[in-house]
Amino acid sequence: MKRLGLKILVLAVMLLAGSLASADKINFPDIPGYKTLKCDFHMHTVFSDGAVWPTVRVDEAVREGLDAISITDHIEYQPKKADIPTNHNRPYEIAKEPAAKAGLVLIKGAEITRDTPPGHFNALFLNDCALLDTKEFLDAMKAANDQGAFVFWNHPDWKPDKKGWFEVHDTLYNHKLFQGIEVCNGGGYHLNGHIWGLEKNLTLMANSDIHAPSLIRKTTPEEHRTLTLVFAKEKSVEAIKEALFAGRTAVWFKNQLIAKPDYAEALFKAAVRIESAERRGQMVRVEIANKCDLNIDLARTGDLGPEKLIVPAMDTTIIRVRVARDVDTVELAYNAVNILIGPEKPLPIRLTASVE
Repeated sequence: MKRLGLKILVLAVMLLAGSLASADKINFPDIPGYKTLKCDFHMHTVFSDGAVWPTVRVDEAVREGLDAISITDHIEYQPKKADIPTNHNRPYEIAKEPAAKAGLVLIKGAEITRDTPPGHFNALFLNDCALLDTKEFLDAMKAANDQGAFVFWNHPDWKPDKKGWFEVHDTLYNHKLFQGIEVCNGGGYHLNGHIWGLEKNLTLMANSDIHAPSLIRKTTPEEHRTLTLVFAKEKSVEAIKEALFAGRTAVWFKNQLIAKPDYAEALFKAAVRIESAERRGQMVRVEIANKCDLNIDLARTGDLGPEKLIVPAMDTTIIRVRVARDVDTVELAYNAVNILIGPEKPLPIRLTASVE
């Protein structure tokens, strides 16, 4: 009997080790004063129009290396209610314990799903999702805000014939009933979300809006979940909430980062640096390291270096530049083409190092 118990214990340890080993790590460094958390705040389960149980969303997030998620099932759209009775708080209740055991931050949320316009809005940090189940749209938005929720506008361009900023959005904005907007949703970039996010000083968001099971087995720069990077003081519900209201986010979408200038620059400086600059005659050998999961595409704006340069994710690249013998510093000036601080507006960067 003791041997059987020991075998079961060993098997359990092996299974746990295998589970931990299979979890991906998403690499984006912390920035000064803040942790960089990988988050997805828009997803669905069988409690609305999704295809999986809430615990599956937890398993997927852990496997893919996320720090925080919110399950945001539709309030109004309940196509499976004949089989799964409507219970707006139940997805969070089911997922809460598995998330806590896995070290995943779970945020209670829901999606307010009305016609477009006004469109769909996610509410995070709710106490009672059922209070959003109201007849009038504005009453639902007020019910979310009365709970201290962070509310953001989902996929604003998803219906091309009905997209736009309408009077109802002026009402919402003027009464501070939403604070963020999706720039990217799943595989789609929403230009108006980007424009309005900057014009109106809204928090820039990006999420998967996943309904089916996630098929991602290995997170790479080319294949990964669309995410919001949150710059928070710590990994906790309260810290994430504070960061979202403060607008400290970046968007990771395909092989792009999108952020407001201060956060784009801070993340680039934390991720990329010149490791060495060694003189060899009239040439200087420059080694550039990239400590993030973005293949960074650079286009030269200065005098030194190749016209175009890709610094691969989590790797180093070497270039050689010609400088005068009395020069003791190299400065590389580029635009980071796939780090956007506005629509089609790349982040200007400079890399400087002393020549050895």
